[in-house]
Amino acid sequence: MKTRITEMFGIQHPIIQGGMHYVGFAEMAAAVSNAGGLGIITGLTQRTPELLAKEIARCRTMTSKPFGVNLTFLPSVTPPDYPGYIRAIIEGGVKIVETAGNNPQKYLPALKEAGIKVIHKCTSVRHSLKAEAVGCDAVSVDGFECGGHPGEDDIPNMILLPRAADELKIPFVASGGMADGRSLVAALAMGAEGMNMGTRFIATKEAPVHQNVKDAIVAASELDTRLIMRPLRNTERVLKNVAVDRLLEKEKALGANIKFEDIFGEVAGVYPKVMTEGHMEAGAWSCGMVVGLINDIPTCKELIDRIMAQADEIIRGRLARFG
Repeated sequence: MKTRITEMFGIQHPIIQGGMHYVGFAEMAAAVSNAGGLGIITGLTQRTPELLAKEIARCRTMTSKPFGVNLTFLPSVTPPDYPGYIRAIIEGGVKIVETAGNNPQKYLPALKEAGIKVIHKCTSVRHSLKAEAVGCDAVSVDGFECGGHPGEDDIPNMILLPRAADELKIPFVASGGMADGRSLVAALAMGAEGMNMGTRFIATKEAPVHQNVKDAIVAASELDTRLIMRPLRNTERVLKNVAVDRLLEKEKALGANIKFEDIFGEVAGVYPKVMTEGHMEAGAWSCGMVVGLINDIPTCKELIDRIMAQADEIIRGRLARFG
């Protein structure tokens, strides 16, 4: 299947594995890229630019296909060494960067000069238009269903994707709620040029996370995610657990007076405990409503091949019947 996204990134299938904290290691990115999608290393999971450079080099030993690096620009008192990370990406020969968080504008000239294509994650049409205006090559449009940070507008993809298609000139992919061939065809029908999957890729054989995490995703239904940190205007969709229940109780009790320090225990330093050690109640971790559509743990190749076969059958079979 050829789309503007497959052409732009030099990939076989219009399927991107989004950047995920403590999931987007070299193993994950290489498995997705080898299966014909676009695998992505999560930059800030690597604590220093030097470690990112090593992870990029490690990924090169596992795949000869294109892969990208995610770089999330966070508001911070002591920000990460972003110029250092960008240098590691450029020197590592990576040609695709997924940016997220704050506006990436100040870092775009260096990336562009190195011939790198930039896809920015957006949760609204206005942010997508801004990304287009500052020079991003593509955007990943994140609907309210998504795991992680869905923004504060609460617009689901059935509305957000057609709205993005109405306004954008650059290509975009659909993110949030994406799991199978039905998701891909629906995304294409609404104007996207492909899809970005996060949660679905965690439940794969190659995902370098604890088996407990994969089992939790398979066991969960679409009713099992919760929104946290709404009062702080830093909303995050996470999988329900004891720590999340405790956090939501604090939000309810403290109301508008809540501060980040009040929930520090439920959100700080959680990812290594959950993803690496498998302590499923350790704290809040990002997970999409799409868990309701995830019932197995295939290899990345099995998953992507199945998605493409299902998409083909829907387009040529089911939809053709209505012609």
